[in-house]
Amino acid sequence: MVKICCDYGHGGKDPGAIYKGRKESDDNLALGKAVAAELRRHGVEVIETRTADKTVSLEERSSIANVKGCDYFISFHRNAFKPEQAKGVETFTYTSPSTKSVQLAKKIQTALASVGFANRGVKTANFHVLRETKAPAVLMEVGFIDNTGDNQLFDRKRDEIIKALVKAILSQLGISYAAPSSGTQTDRGSGQTLYRVMAGSYVIRGNAERQVQRLKAAGFDATIMVYEKP
Repeated sequence: MVKICCDYGHGGKDPGAIYKGRKESDDNLALGKAVAAELRRHGVEVIETRTADKTVSLEERSSIANVKGCDYFISFHRNAFKPEQAKGVETFTYTSPSTKSVQLAKKIQTALASVGFANRGVKTANFHVLRETKAPAVLMEVGFIDNTGDNQLFDRKRDEIIKALVKAILSQLGISYAAPSSGTQTDRGSGQTLYRVMAGSYVIRGNAERQVQRLKAAGFDATIMVYEKP
């Protein structure tokens, strides 16, 4: 069974970029976990560097992937520059990347751009997790958290983003995408059927964020999903 390491950037004491109260670490975790769940549904073994809002060092992240012998390492991030002055998505590989990492980066970049983000291209960087991870590694920047348009796209098209990313990753693995059955989500790796539970809807985002924190404090996994009211 192919093994993927999903790395959700920042977390805990390191929130990453923050814009108008919105934390990059939260967006990374929510999107990444949704993608991981879909990959598991297709029989992919997924190793996660964190599953909650906790601090994980860069060294720990690459070490987790190396020790577990992962076949690919995928890091989820959101970008930031000067408020409202930059937008779009970009995907990074190491400065001397493997063929597989370049292939995966191109597929992820194309997938994200297809949803509507401005395409900033595939780039190289000397990031620790790209350099120190033995497996082919990529790092995606899913829009600018300090750009209102990118945030609206990130929220409004969340399901499309998840599906596009899952299809891109599965394509690299040679696995065909299968649409989920309505109302349920099955983890094919464990044969377990999961049922989603909603804990309320809010007009004001701040109220939704406070409810998420209360649920997390009570030991529940919680995230915000944005829906357009018809």
